Amino acid sequence: MEEKGHCFSPEDEQFMRMALSLAERAAEEDEVPIGAVLVHKGEVIARAYNRREQNKCATHHAEVLAIEEGCRVLGGWRLPDCTLYVTMEPCAMCAGAVVNARIGRVVYGVPDIRFGAFGSLFDLSKLPTNHTPTVEGGLLHDACLSLLRAYFKQKRKN
Repeated sequence: MEEKGHCFSPEDEQFMRMALSLAERAAEEDEVPIGAVLVHKGEVIARAYNRREQNKCATHHAEVLAIEEGCRVLGGWRLPDCTLYVTMEPCAMCAGAVVNARIGRVVYGVPDIRFGAFGSLFDLSKLPTNHTPTVEGGLLHDACLSLLRAYFKQKRKN
């Protein structure tokens, strides 16, 4: 399967659909609809969605929560054999967490032109850090974008 110039596997799509399902749950709970799934050697080890409003914490983005859970599950802070699937391109904080956790690959759905730190605003993966994850965007782009647009359209009505 190919989207936006990348070749994605059926497993990639399956994991991104899980992330989308989590994003939908976030929207139902009046959180910005972003979901993340962390996969280690083909097995889901963590799932999360944005919880900033509920937890009253600026760092409770889906990616950070998934990384924290992945560290607990694997018993360490390094996650090199993991892929993080997230419905929107990670921000600087989340991209930094990916680099610090040594996550091997990130797959996201829709770019974040305002805050995206893996290519949209700037690209942390291109800076001379001690770890460079593989980053691929555009998987299930339209579904991810549609969910975000519907959420913000509803927010503007209220």
